[in-house]
Amino acid sequence: MRTVSLGDRTSKVHVSDFGRPHRTGGSVAEFLAGLPNFLAASQLRELAERIVTARRAGRPVIVGMGAHVIKVGLSPVLIDLMERGVITALALNGAGIVHDYEIALAGRTSEDVDAALPDGSFGVTAETGTFLNDAICRGHSAGQGLGEAVATAMRSATLAHPTMSLIVRASELGVPVTVHVAVGTDVLHIHPDADGAAIGATALLDFRRFCRSVEGLEGGCTSTSAPP
Repeated sequence: MRTVSLGDRTSKVHVSDFGRPHRTGGSVAEFLAGLPNFLAASQLRELAERIVTARRAGRPVIVGMGAHVIKVGLSPVLIDLMERGVITALALNGAGIVHDYEIALAGRTSEDVDAALPDGSFGVTAETGTFLNDAICRGHSAGQGLGEAVATAMRSATLAHPTMSLIVRASELGVPVTVHVAVGTDVLHIHPDADGAAIGATALLDFRRFCRSVEGLEGGCTSTSAPP
């Protein structure tokens, strides 16, 4: 065996990258700056820098996300970023409209899958299936994309918590929302009101709109989040 000197060997970890303890009274900026310069902390700072650079240059910031972001209570943070002009477009999956609508309608969402699957009650919530499928069908007739269709319906509905809805607030701010689904991937599709032609047509229109959104992405920023 041949040995090498530590001084000559490449090392990926240096004390200059270590974190610093947060101090009472310190700012959020100081807390972030004190995180270790590794893995998620480093990626978070890089993402923030890229977003700031993109918006200062007038480039888009597109957030593509699954529904877990909504289910863990981050909608108010994303709404704030839209209101500040940071986020310029949202791209959701089908579960996103389910949880966003239920939060806006009743202030609660997310079924207990393990408890609901054995008796066949998972995914059959009447209000959710009826409202969203009707919105999609109406939007299809009006030539709307899926995101616009749901936004139009939600803005006209009586909701207990409309200010918690990403879709409603995005629509009010003029931030485009596209929804990307495949038939059979969401609980909406097992409801008798589901119309495959309407789902497919509105989703395809949203896909095309999303493609137009990314045309100007050079120099911009995308952030994606998917369930684990």
